Amino acid sequence: MPEDLGGSRTDAALAQLAGVSRSVAAAWCADGRVSRGGTVLAKADRVQAGTDLLVVVPDAADPLRVIPEAVEGMGILIDDEDFVVIDKPVGVAAHPSPGWVGPTVVGALAAAGYRISTSGAPERAGIVHRLDVGTSGAMVVAKTERAYTALKRAFKERTVDKVYHAVVQGLPDPLEGTIDAPIGRHPAHDWRFAVLEDGRPSVTHYEVLEAFGRASLVEVHLETGRTHQIRVHFSALRHPCVGDLTYGADPRLAAELGLTRQWLHAHRLGFENPRTGEPVRAVSPYPLDLEYALGALSGDRA
Repeated sequence: MPEDLGGSRTDAALAQLAGVSRSVAAAWCADGRVSRGGTVLAKADRVQAGTDLLVVVPDAADPLRVIPEAVEGMGILIDDEDFVVIDKPVGVAAHPSPGWVGPTVVGALAAAGYRISTSGAPERAGIVHRLDVGTSGAMVVAKTERAYTALKRAFKERTVDKVYHAVVQGLPDPLEGTIDAPIGRHPAHDWRFAVLEDGRPSVTHYEVLEAFGRASLVEVHLETGRTHQIRVHFSALRHPCVGDLTYGADPRLAAELGLTRQWLHAHRLGFENPRTGEPVRAVSPYPLDLEYALGALSGDRA
């Protein structure tokens, strides 16, 4: 132990020596991974200059490892021999990724015993498209290599009918239209996207289904599938999705409606069956939080 750290708490000394946060060092101590001369040290024990510490560093968890884990509320809309269409709840990612420690679609399917396609990266096996963690609704996963290839092509060639329902603030004008505006990563915020001149082409078609005064229920058909596309496009129109605080929604309205996420739902999904060529159409009903918020808005007109 260096002279300048003599007399320091164990967790503080380890944080400096190992280049980890103090909370990580404290966790090592709590797990009995730090000892001196055979004696396990607590985080608040003092270390002495010139002594040696034995630290058993845990193996780093692989952020891309698929962890089989049942997901409450994840339903099955269609179960075909080549694919499965799931009803994804909010708070679930499509697949593992660095920084995400919550449940995933691939993990839930693995826990349920589903055999899915092995095409693509191991952590994305069977994934042919994604829904944001904060977006619920219909999502298809390929079981076979045939389905994976056909569905990936269908999404790339834009032959999949992707229909979303969203509640946006205010009343869009016109009531029906197309938003054709390129999207790219926000220059100042890595976790956000924005309409940018040099962004990727992005096209959103919409139609107002019902107007409530403070907000409107819209049906959205995606021609392209950029990350956060609907959220970015309606925010650019100054009609952000209700509850979408990341893209400028009014937090007071979200709180009043009991929303802790954006009102956005993948309501319908249509594509050709990869095996038979027959049309497939899956419909996902609104989850309870979105249904409640919609009912509260409807009450404005009572």
